[in-house]
Amino acid sequence: MTAVTRTGDRQFRHRKRPGAPRGRRLPLIVLLLGALYCLAPVIWVVIASSKTSRELFTTFSFAPGSGFFDNLANLSTYADGQFWRWGLNSLLYAGLGATLSTLVSAMAGYALAKFRFRGRQLLFSVILAGVLVPGIVLAVPQYLLLAAVGLAGTHWSVLLPVIINPFGIFLCRVFATAAVPQSTLEAARLDGAGELRIFAHIVLPMMTQGLVTVFLLQFVGIWNNFLLPFIMLSDQDKYPITLGLYTFMGKGAGDGDLYSLVIMGSAVSVIPLIILVLILQRFWRADLLAGGLKG
Repeated sequence: MTAVTRTGDRQFRHRKRPGAPRGRRLPLIVLLLGALYCLAPVIWVVIASSKTSRELFTTFSFAPGSGFFDNLANLSTYADGQFWRWGLNSLLYAGLGATLSTLVSAMAGYALAKFRFRGRQLLFSVILAGVLVPGIVLAVPQYLLLAAVGLAGTHWSVLLPVIINPFGIFLCRVFATAAVPQSTLEAARLDGAGELRIFAHIVLPMMTQGLVTVFLLQFVGIWNNFLLPFIMLSDQDKYPITLGLYTFMGKGAGDGDLYSLVIMGSAVSVIPLIILVLILQRFWRADLLAGGLKG
């Protein structure tokens, strides 16, 4: 009886197996089309960065050019290497801003998840409402506030507004609720550990995978931010890459040779983001593995 059942199971599986791949073809095709849609602009930028200004307007869009190294050299020497100063500014804004924002988000999210105090739910509701407010609504009031204290036009005028990130606080609250057991905190308090020590030595390590996600999202957001630096800064030496490339585009209207530099600069500006994702992806793999083991 068992043998018959097993044989029947094998026959049933054998009959079902040919039809299974067909059911997965449509989702696979949709995913491939989505990937192509997202990667096509990046591929075009990489290919276009190899073209001279003449080739840029006279050759097929996805045909490689012959001016890659010349464009890179011209970008490096233009205005005494101003592009690389913009790159360092972007690293400062995105690196320091994302680090401070992640730390503040971790502290706020942990407090909202594990402490009971009056007005906690109201405060969390206000933070959720802040997620829905577009940045353009806050940009002008932030400028007026920073101008009133004499910080407009400085590096701090770009750094300070990005430290408080409502979406990062929301994510950290979710991560703290799921990753930090209340029993562990109570045991640490019984052992005499202070709240600062508990946060630094217990909570932060437990939330590492979640904090990596918050850091990466904030880093990418600050790196690609255009509106805030555009409103806050007037000195070109303090510009990030996004605003610097915009000035290149403005000058390119009267000088066609700058278009190739803009495209080369756009291609170079993507490299730090790719490197960051490659470095931090091991934390996501560890998180997925841990989730699989718990399941």
